[in-house]
Amino acid sequence: MSELSKKLEAILFIAGEPLSLERLSKILKKDKATLGEALSELAKTLSERGLRLSEKDDEYLLVTAPELGKFVEDFMKEELGEELSRATLETLAVIVYKGPLSRSEIDYIRGVNSSFTVRNLMIRGLIERKAHPHDSRIWLYRPSFDFLKFMGITKLGELAGYNEFMKEMEELLKRESEPAQA
Repeated sequence: MSELSKKLEAILFIAGEPLSLERLSKILKKDKATLGEALSELAKTLSERGLRLSEKDDEYLLVTAPELGKFVEDFMKEELGEELSRATLETLAVIVYKGPLSRSEIDYIRGVNSSFTVRNLMIRGLIERKAHPHDSRIWLYRPSFDFLKFMGITKLGELAGYNEFMKEMEELLKRESEPAQA
């Protein structure tokens, strides 16, 4: 397997969401034809493993091999039937109190890769994603209506400390935007 195919596999694994050929080209600083060859090589390498390379409309994503679908489904049911882990609760709190946020912003705040926990929260229906209004390549994550139902509230402002937190954030942003006084 070529070094470029290995890099593609790593990037697609970490991203956890579809990446366009254009974006991959920018990330890896390679032309689309070279990437196409490396993606074909990666798809062939993965054909005997537990993952597959999925392609749709010039976007690529690592997915579970179809023959393992039932096994993964059973695993996910068991995982989702359990209580939320500490990492999942932390990620959910970041999204609720600071969102909507991109996954890279969530990762920055937490200091670790959050792709699995974000995916877990989406599968559970506690968060949803929407396209970034200024950059269609980025998803923003925010609490869902199911989260509100799960918490027994009708709006985020009913969460403990939410309004106080938002006031502090507004004041902090206001202070940061004021010109420095000499």
